[in-house]
Amino acid sequence: LSCVEADDIIVNKIWARNGSVAVVPKQLAGCYGSGEFPTFVPFKEKLNPRWFHWFTKTRDFWGQCDEKSRGTSGKNRIRPEKFLEIIIPLPPVEEQRCIVARIEELAARIAEARGLRREAVKETEKVVVTARAKIFEEQLKGEITRLNNVAILERGKFSHRPRNDPRFFGGNHPWIQIAEIESSGKHIQKWTQTLNDEGLSISRKFPKTTLLISIAATIGAVGILDFDCCIPDSIVAITPKQGFDSEYLYHYFGYVRSHLETIAPHSAQKNINLEILSSLPIPVMQIAEQQRIATYLDGLQSKVDTLKQLQAEISAELNALLPSLLDKAFKGEL
Repeated sequence: LSCVEADDIIVNKIWARNGSVAVVPKQLAGCYGSGEFPTFVPFKEKLNPRWFHWFTKTRDFWGQCDEKSRGTSGKNRIRPEKFLEIIIPLPPVEEQRCIVARIEELAARIAEARGLRREAVKETEKVVVTARAKIFEEQLKGEITRLNNVAILERGKFSHRPRNDPRFFGGNHPWIQIAEIESSGKHIQKWTQTLNDEGLSISRKFPKTTLLISIAATIGAVGILDFDCCIPDSIVAITPKQGFDSEYLYHYFGYVRSHLETIAPHSAQKNINLEILSSLPIPVMQIAEQQRIATYLDGLQSKVDTLKQLQAEISAELNALLPSLLDKAFKGEL
Protein backbone atom coordinates (compact mmCIF):
# COMPACT_ATOMS: atom_id res chain seq x y z
CA LEU A 1 0.00 0.00 0.00
CA SER A 2 1.06 3.60 -0.45
CA CYS A 3 0.27 6.51 1.84
CA VAL A 4 -1.22 9.59 0.20
CA GLU A 5 -0.81 13.22 1.22
CA ALA A 6 -2.83 16.33 0.52
CA ASP A 7 -2.58 17.49 -3.11
CA ASP A 8 -1.31 14.13 -4.37
CA ILE A 9 -2.88 13.03 -7.64
CA ILE A 10 -4.47 9.59 -7.32
CA VAL A 11 -5.45 7.52 -10.34
CA ASN A 12 -7.83 4.59 -10.71
CA LYS A 13 -6.02 2.43 -13.27
CA ILE A 14 -9.20 0.83 -14.65
CA TRP A 15 -11.53 3.83 -14.68
CA ALA A 16 -9.20 6.74 -15.37
CA ARG A 17 -10.67 6.81 -18.90
CA ASN A 18 -14.03 7.60 -17.31
CA GLY A 19 -12.70 10.43 -15.18
CA SER A 20 -11.76 8.46 -12.06
CA VAL A 21 -8.75 10.63 -11.21
CA ALA A 22 -8.67 13.00 -8.24
CA VAL A 23 -6.55 15.31 -6.15
CA VAL A 24 -6.35 14.18 -2.51
CA PRO A 25 -8.05 16.67 -0.14
CA LYS A 26 -6.55 17.60 3.23
CA GLN A 27 -9.08 15.50 5.18
CA LEU A 28 -7.84 12.32 3.44
CA ALA A 29 -4.12 12.91 3.97
CA GLY A 30 -2.59 9.84 5.61
CA CYS A 31 -4.96 7.37 3.94
CA TYR A 32 -3.64 4.42 1.95
CA GLY A 33 -4.20 3.12 -1.56
CA SER A 34 -3.39 -0.18 -3.23
CA GLY A 35 -1.34 -0.69 -6.36
CA GLU A 36 -4.51 -0.23 -8.40
CA PHE A 37 -4.46 3.43 -7.34
CA PRO A 38 -1.00 4.87 -8.11
CA THR A 39 -0.30 8.35 -6.80
CA PHE A 40 1.70 11.22 -8.26
CA VAL A 41 3.17 14.26 -6.55
CA PRO A 42 2.77 17.51 -8.53
CA PHE A 43 5.67 19.91 -8.83
CA LYS A 44 3.87 22.86 -7.24
CA GLU A 45 6.25 25.42 -8.67
CA LYS A 46 4.87 24.37 -12.07
CA LEU A 47 1.45 22.83 -11.41
CA ASN A 48 -1.34 24.07 -9.14
CA PRO A 49 -3.12 20.93 -7.78
CA ARG A 50 -6.54 22.60 -8.12
CA TRP A 51 -5.74 23.45 -11.73
CA PHE A 52 -5.08 19.79 -12.36
CA HIS A 53 -8.21 18.83 -10.41
CA TRP A 54 -10.37 20.81 -12.81
CA PHE A 55 -8.50 19.55 -15.85
CA THR A 56 -9.38 15.98 -14.83
CA LYS A 57 -13.06 16.95 -15.30
CA THR A 58 -12.64 17.66 -19.02
CA ARG A 59 -13.46 15.47 -21.99
CA ASP A 60 -9.98 16.09 -23.39
CA PHE A 61 -8.42 14.53 -20.29
CA TRP A 62 -10.82 11.56 -20.33
CA GLY A 63 -10.09 11.00 -24.01
CA GLN A 64 -6.35 10.94 -23.43
CA CYS A 65 -6.74 8.51 -20.52
CA ASP A 66 -8.86 6.27 -22.72
CA GLU A 67 -6.25 6.33 -25.48
CA LYS A 68 -3.41 5.59 -23.06
CA SER A 69 -5.39 2.68 -21.54
CA ARG A 70 -5.99 0.81 -24.80
CA GLY A 71 -4.08 -2.30 -25.69
CA THR A 72 -2.95 -3.04 -22.14
CA SER A 73 -3.54 -6.36 -20.42
CA GLY A 74 -6.49 -7.05 -18.17
CA LYS A 75 -9.24 -4.46 -18.24
CA ASN A 76 -7.48 -1.72 -20.17
CA ARG A 77 -5.65 -0.32 -17.17
CA ILE A 78 -3.62 2.84 -17.60
CA ARG A 79 -0.02 2.25 -16.55
CA PRO A 80 1.72 4.98 -14.47
CA GLU A 81 4.26 5.72 -17.18
CA LYS A 82 1.44 6.15 -19.72
CA PHE A 83 -0.42 8.48 -17.37
CA LEU A 84 2.66 10.73 -17.28
CA GLU A 85 2.52 11.03 -21.09
CA ILE A 86 -0.81 12.90 -20.98
CA ILE A 87 -0.54 16.38 -22.48
CA ILE A 88 -1.86 19.20 -20.28
CA PRO A 89 -2.11 22.97 -20.76
CA LEU A 90 0.41 24.68 -18.50
CA PRO A 91 0.32 28.47 -18.20
CA PRO A 92 2.44 30.12 -15.46
CA VAL A 93 1.44 28.97 -11.98
CA GLU A 94 0.17 32.43 -11.01
CA GLU A 95 -2.11 32.43 -14.03
CA GLN A 96 -3.28 28.94 -13.04
CA ARG A 97 -4.25 30.27 -9.60
CA CYS A 98 -6.24 33.13 -11.11
CA ILE A 99 -8.08 30.84 -13.51
CA VAL A 100 -8.81 28.31 -10.73
CA ALA A 101 -10.31 31.11 -8.62
CA ARG A 102 -12.53 32.12 -11.53
CA ILE A 103 -13.58 28.52 -12.25
CA GLU A 104 -14.44 27.89 -8.60
CA GLU A 105 -16.41 31.12 -8.33
CA LEU A 106 -18.50 30.17 -11.35
CA ALA A 107 -18.75 26.51 -10.26
CA ALA A 108 -20.12 27.68 -6.90
CA ARG A 109 -22.80 29.70 -8.69
CA ILE A 110 -23.72 26.68 -10.81
CA ALA A 111 -23.95 24.52 -7.67
CA GLU A 112 -26.16 27.15 -6.04
CA ALA A 113 -28.43 27.22 -9.11
CA ARG A 114 -28.66 23.42 -9.03
CA GLY A 115 -29.65 23.57 -5.36
CA LEU A 116 -32.35 26.12 -6.09
CA ARG A 117 -33.63 23.97 -8.96
CA ARG A 118 -33.82 20.88 -6.69
CA GLU A 119 -35.81 22.88 -4.14
CA ALA A 120 -38.10 24.12 -6.90
CA VAL A 121 -38.72 20.53 -8.01
CA LYS A 122 -39.60 19.52 -4.45
CA GLU A 123 -42.02 22.42 -4.08
CA THR A 124 -43.58 21.69 -7.47
CA GLU A 125 -44.16 18.04 -6.53
CA LYS A 126 -45.97 19.13 -3.36
CA VAL A 127 -48.63 21.05 -5.30
CA VAL A 128 -50.83 18.07 -6.23
CA VAL A 129 -50.22 16.35 -2.88
CA THR A 130 -51.38 19.47 -1.03
CA ALA A 131 -54.41 19.92 -3.29
CA ARG A 132 -55.49 16.29 -2.82
CA ALA A 133 -55.11 16.55 0.94
CA LYS A 134 -57.21 19.71 1.07
CA ILE A 135 -59.99 18.19 -1.04
CA PHE A 136 -60.21 14.75 0.57
CA GLU A 137 -59.77 15.89 4.16
CA GLU A 138 -62.71 18.22 3.65
CA GLN A 139 -64.79 15.54 1.91
CA LEU A 140 -64.08 13.00 4.67
CA LYS A 141 -65.85 15.29 7.14
CA GLY A 142 -69.10 14.52 5.34
CA GLU A 143 -70.80 11.24 4.46
CA ILE A 144 -68.36 8.33 4.16
CA THR A 145 -68.50 4.59 3.51
CA ARG A 146 -66.09 1.66 3.29
CA LEU A 147 -64.12 1.22 0.09
CA ASN A 148 -65.55 -2.26 -0.51
CA ASN A 149 -69.02 -0.72 -0.69
CA VAL A 150 -68.06 1.28 -3.78
CA ALA A 151 -65.55 -1.01 -5.51
CA ILE A 152 -64.69 -4.67 -6.08
CA LEU A 153 -61.22 -5.53 -4.76
CA GLU A 154 -59.44 -8.59 -6.20
CA ARG A 155 -55.90 -9.67 -5.51
CA GLY A 156 -53.62 -10.60 -8.40
CA LYS A 157 -52.16 -14.07 -8.68
CA PHE A 158 -48.77 -15.58 -9.40
CA SER A 159 -47.99 -17.95 -6.58
CA HIS A 160 -45.12 -19.84 -8.21
CA ARG A 161 -41.64 -19.28 -6.80
CA PRO A 162 -39.17 -18.33 -8.06
CA ARG A 163 -41.29 -15.69 -9.75
CA ASN A 164 -38.85 -15.38 -12.66
CA ASP A 165 -39.09 -19.05 -13.73
CA PRO A 166 -38.57 -18.76 -17.52
CA ARG A 167 -41.01 -21.52 -18.44
CA PHE A 168 -43.95 -19.19 -17.71
CA PHE A 169 -42.76 -16.24 -19.81
CA GLY A 170 -42.46 -15.17 -23.42
CA GLY A 171 -46.05 -15.48 -24.61
CA ASN A 172 -48.79 -13.08 -25.66
CA HIS A 173 -50.17 -12.00 -22.27
CA PRO A 174 -48.80 -8.70 -20.87
CA TRP A 175 -47.61 -9.05 -17.27
CA ILE A 176 -46.49 -6.24 -15.00
CA GLN A 177 -45.06 -5.84 -11.54
CA ILE A 178 -44.99 -2.94 -9.08
CA ALA A 179 -42.13 -1.11 -10.84
CA GLU A 180 -44.27 -0.56 -13.95
CA ILE A 181 -47.04 0.96 -11.85
CA GLU A 182 -44.65 3.21 -9.92
CA SER A 183 -43.05 4.59 -13.09
CA SER A 184 -46.24 4.95 -15.12
CA GLY A 185 -47.80 8.17 -13.89
CA LYS A 186 -51.58 7.90 -13.98
CA HIS A 187 -52.06 5.49 -16.90
CA ILE A 188 -50.08 2.26 -17.22
CA GLN A 189 -49.25 2.16 -20.92
CA LYS A 190 -46.37 -0.30 -21.30
CA TRP A 191 -45.02 -3.58 -20.06
CA THR A 192 -41.63 -5.28 -20.19
CA GLN A 193 -42.62 -8.94 -19.76
CA THR A 194 -45.28 -11.30 -21.07
CA LEU A 195 -46.67 -14.62 -19.85
CA ASN A 196 -47.29 -17.64 -22.05
CA ASP A 197 -50.44 -19.76 -21.69
CA GLU A 198 -48.85 -21.80 -18.89
CA GLY A 199 -48.03 -18.55 -17.06
CA LEU A 200 -51.57 -17.30 -17.59
CA SER A 201 -52.89 -20.46 -15.91
CA ILE A 202 -51.21 -19.48 -12.61
CA SER A 203 -51.94 -15.74 -12.84
CA ARG A 204 -54.97 -13.47 -13.30
CA LYS A 205 -55.76 -11.16 -16.18
CA PHE A 206 -57.70 -7.93 -15.68
CA PRO A 207 -59.26 -5.71 -18.34
CA LYS A 208 -58.25 -2.30 -19.57
CA THR A 209 -59.38 0.59 -17.27
CA THR A 210 -58.88 -1.54 -14.11
CA LEU A 211 -57.30 0.44 -11.27
CA LEU A 212 -54.22 -1.25 -9.76
CA ILE A 213 -52.60 -0.64 -6.38
CA SER A 214 -49.50 -2.29 -4.89
CA ILE A 215 -49.76 -3.86 -1.44
CA ALA A 216 -46.26 -5.24 -0.80
CA ALA A 217 -42.79 -3.68 -0.47
CA THR A 218 -43.62 -0.47 -2.37
CA ILE A 219 -47.04 0.22 -0.90
CA GLY A 220 -49.68 2.35 -2.58
CA ALA A 221 -48.24 2.69 -6.11
CA VAL A 222 -51.38 3.26 -8.16
CA GLY A 223 -52.30 3.43 -11.83
CA ILE A 224 -55.02 2.68 -14.38
CA LEU A 225 -54.48 -0.05 -16.98
CA ASP A 226 -54.50 0.98 -20.63
CA PHE A 227 -54.46 -2.66 -21.78
CA ASP A 228 -55.63 -6.10 -20.60
CA CYS A 229 -52.95 -7.39 -18.25
CA CYS A 230 -51.93 -10.13 -15.81
CA ILE A 231 -50.75 -9.13 -12.35
CA PRO A 232 -49.03 -10.91 -9.41
CA ASP A 233 -50.30 -11.26 -5.86
CA SER A 234 -48.44 -8.14 -4.73
CA ILE A 235 -50.99 -6.02 -6.62
CA VAL A 236 -54.73 -5.54 -6.04
CA ALA A 237 -57.16 -4.82 -8.88
CA ILE A 238 -59.97 -2.38 -8.08
CA THR A 239 -63.12 -2.13 -10.18
CA PRO A 240 -65.50 0.72 -9.26
CA LYS A 241 -69.14 -0.19 -8.71
CA GLN A 242 -71.89 1.81 -10.38
CA GLY A 243 -71.82 5.43 -9.28
CA PHE A 244 -68.06 5.61 -8.70
CA ASP A 245 -65.39 6.81 -11.08
CA SER A 246 -61.96 5.13 -11.48
CA GLU A 247 -60.26 8.49 -12.17
CA TYR A 248 -61.61 9.81 -8.86
CA LEU A 249 -60.45 6.64 -7.08
CA TYR A 250 -56.98 7.09 -8.58
CA HIS A 251 -56.62 10.48 -6.89
CA TYR A 252 -58.18 9.15 -3.69
CA PHE A 253 -55.46 6.48 -3.47
CA GLY A 254 -52.86 9.11 -4.21
CA TYR A 255 -54.14 10.93 -1.13
CA VAL A 256 -54.18 7.89 1.18
CA ARG A 257 -50.81 6.49 0.09
CA SER A 258 -48.92 7.89 3.07
CA HIS A 259 -51.66 6.51 5.31
CA LEU A 260 -51.23 3.04 3.79
CA GLU A 261 -47.50 3.16 4.57
CA THR A 262 -48.30 4.02 8.19
CA ILE A 263 -50.85 1.25 8.77
CA ALA A 264 -48.93 -1.54 7.02
CA PRO A 265 -47.82 -4.24 9.51
CA HIS A 266 -44.13 -4.12 10.36
CA SER A 267 -42.46 -7.30 9.14
CA ALA A 268 -39.48 -8.33 7.06
CA GLN A 269 -41.32 -6.82 4.11
CA LYS A 270 -44.05 -4.28 4.81
CA ASN A 271 -47.37 -5.16 3.23
CA ILE A 272 -51.08 -4.61 3.61
CA ASN A 273 -53.99 -6.89 2.81
CA LEU A 274 -57.47 -6.80 1.29
CA GLU A 275 -59.07 -6.39 4.71
CA ILE A 276 -57.15 -3.18 5.37
CA LEU A 277 -57.93 -1.83 1.89
CA SER A 278 -61.59 -2.83 2.07
CA SER A 279 -62.14 -0.91 5.30
CA LEU A 280 -60.63 2.38 4.09
CA PRO A 281 -63.11 5.27 4.49
CA ILE A 282 -64.08 7.01 1.27
CA PRO A 283 -66.32 10.07 0.79
CA VAL A 284 -69.76 9.49 -0.74
CA MET A 285 -70.74 11.99 -3.44
CA GLN A 286 -72.45 12.22 -6.80
CA ILE A 287 -70.43 10.92 -9.73
CA ALA A 288 -70.57 14.35 -11.39
CA GLU A 289 -68.76 15.81 -8.35
CA GLN A 290 -66.23 12.96 -8.44
CA GLN A 291 -65.52 13.72 -12.09
CA ARG A 292 -65.20 17.43 -11.37
CA ILE A 293 -62.60 16.72 -8.66
CA ALA A 294 -60.70 14.31 -10.91
CA THR A 295 -60.69 16.83 -13.79
CA TYR A 296 -59.43 19.59 -11.52
CA LEU A 297 -56.61 17.44 -10.10
CA ASP A 298 -55.69 16.18 -13.58
CA GLY A 299 -55.40 19.77 -14.79
CA LEU A 300 -53.22 20.63 -11.83
CA GLN A 301 -51.03 17.59 -12.49
CA SER A 302 -50.67 18.63 -16.13
CA LYS A 303 -49.42 22.06 -15.08
CA VAL A 304 -47.02 20.48 -12.61
CA ASP A 305 -45.70 18.13 -15.32
CA THR A 306 -45.11 21.13 -17.59
CA LEU A 307 -43.17 22.90 -14.84
CA LYS A 308 -41.12 19.77 -14.15
CA GLN A 309 -40.27 19.50 -17.84
CA LEU A 310 -39.08 23.10 -17.85
CA GLN A 311 -37.02 22.41 -14.75
CA ALA A 312 -35.51 19.34 -16.42
CA GLU A 313 -34.49 21.51 -19.37
CA ILE A 314 -32.93 24.02 -16.98
CA SER A 315 -31.10 21.15 -15.28
CA ALA A 316 -29.70 20.00 -18.64
CA GLU A 317 -28.51 23.54 -19.35
CA LEU A 318 -26.84 23.74 -15.94
CA ASN A 319 -25.16 20.37 -16.50
CA ALA A 320 -23.74 21.69 -19.77
CA LEU A 321 -22.43 24.89 -18.22
CA LEU A 322 -19.49 23.46 -16.27
CA PRO A 323 -18.02 21.42 -19.19
CA SER A 324 -18.35 24.52 -21.39
CA LEU A 325 -16.70 26.65 -18.70
CA LEU A 326 -13.79 24.21 -18.32
CA ASP A 327 -13.34 23.94 -22.06
CA LYS A 328 -12.91 27.72 -22.28
CA ALA A 329 -10.67 27.81 -19.21
CA PHE A 330 -8.17 25.32 -20.60
CA LYS A 331 -8.16 26.99 -23.99
CA GLY A 332 -7.26 30.29 -22.33
CA GLU A 333 -10.63 31.85 -23.21
CA LEU A 334 -12.07 32.33 -19.71
